[in-house]
This record gives sequence, structure tokens and C-alpha cells, in this order.
Amino acid sequence: MPASQPRSRARDRSNVLNRAEFLSLNQPLKGNQESRSSSRKQSAQAGAAGAQNNNPKERRQSQQLPEEDCMQLNPSFKGIAFNSLLAIDICMSKRLGVCANRASSWGGARSMINLLGITGHGIPWIAGTLICLVKSSTLAGQEVLMNLLLALLLDIVIVAGLQKLAKRKGPYDINPGLLDYLTMDTYAFPAGHASRAAMISKFFLNHLVLAIPLRILLVLWAFCVGFSRVMIGRHHITDVLSGFVFGYLQFMLVELIWMSSNTCQMLISIW
Repeated sequence: MPASQPRSRARDRSNVLNRAEFLSLNQPLKGNQESRSSSRKQSAQAGAAGAQNNNPKERRQSQQLPEEDCMQLNPSFKGIAFNSLLAIDICMSKRLGVCANRASSWGGARSMINLLGITGHGIPWIAGTLICLVKSSTLAGQEVLMNLLLALLLDIVIVAGLQKLAKRKGPYDINPGLLDYLTMDTYAFPAGHASRAAMISKFFLNHLVLAIPLRILLVLWAFCVGFSRVMIGRHHITDVLSGFVFGYLQFMLVELIWMSSNTCQMLISIW
């Protein structure tokens, strides 16, 4: 036993970790622990005192933060899918905006694409319908033209109202033209030209006797008018697709409230 004690002491002396400079690695200093614990207690007490000094109004305002200021750590699947589709729509619309400005890849064809868009504008169609109504001499023709005029006016009112509610901007920063301001077509969703072209083409297909080639050309015209609005950077793809849907719904609405020949004659006599 006496021989083992000197050996253990010699082992302790030879151990590097038992030196004074390495003592903190084995046993932390009590002063450091006490200082750290005291600093934590002081910070906790200061936080509690600050929380008690806050006014109840400030606490209510901090609890009632608006949703846009809160980060959603667990978004729903519907939110993720909607945001993904919206990002794809914006990206594809920007890629297809080949005539958005003169510097675009198809910038030289911008005037022609704008001219194609004018064929689906509301002002030329309303003016043309009024001229044909004045020159028409048959009751059937006047009935069709009066209901077409009603459909065009309804299209302008409905699309303008939906655009004011949505207030969606186009993929490019393009100012609306003079004709767009006249028909209150200043926002992107839904596309007024697309809804009007779809409604007019469906109206003509149902109430005019047309040959098959003319029917095909009428459908192609409606599609080209809607797609031209994406090419000039005025609307997104979903704006045009929704415009086609709203145009068809407007046609169904006009069919439900179709004015008879007697009603049309009474309105014409008043006018």
C-alpha cells in the first residue's frame, strides 16, 4: 500500500491534464459558473420587468398581427399548389410575350399583333353593330343585332367590374391604350378581348347560318385575338383562358334574357 501511493502520485504529476493551465478543461472554474448564472438571472429578471411595464394596448396589438406580417411555417397543400401554378403562369406568360416591346424577339410584328387585338375590341364592335342596326330593314336582323348590342354592353360592364375587383397587373409594365380606357379595360384579369371574342364567335355560330370554313375561321379568330394579348405582354395566360370562360358564360346569360322581336322594335322606336 505505501508503494502504491507514491506511484499514483507520480502518475498524477505526469498527467498533462492535471497542470494548472489545463485545469479548466476538466473542472470549470466556480467563478465562471456563478457569473454566468447570475447574468442569466439578471437578463431574465429584466425581461420579466419589461413585460410587466408594457401597456395592455401594446400587448393586444402585438397579439393581433396582420396575416401578411406572419410567416406561415406550415402552409397548406392548396396554398403551395396555387402559388406554384401562379409562378408557372407568370413565367410562361413572360416567355410568350415576344412582342411586349420593340426590343423583344418579335418586336417588329408588334403593330400587326396590335391590329389583330383591335378586331376584338369593344368600341369597333359596338359602332359596327349600331351602323348595321340602322341599315337593317328586316325584323329578324334587327332582333339579332339588338341582342348582340346587349351582349357587347354586358361584356364591357361585367369585365370592367371583375377587373376592378381583381386588380391584377399584366406580366409587363405596359400602359393601356386609349380604347382600353374607353371600355375600362385597364387591368389584366380577365382579358376583355378574349371574353368578347369568345362571346361573339359563339353568338355568330348559334344565330347565323355559316359554312364550315367560316365557322373554323371564326373559332381561329377568337383564339388568335386572345393569344395576341399574351404576345404583346398585356395579359397572362390564365387571364386569357378565364376570358374565354367568362365570354361563354356571358353568351349563356344573353340567351337567358333574349329580347323578343316586339321588345326590340319598341326599343328601336324609342331610340
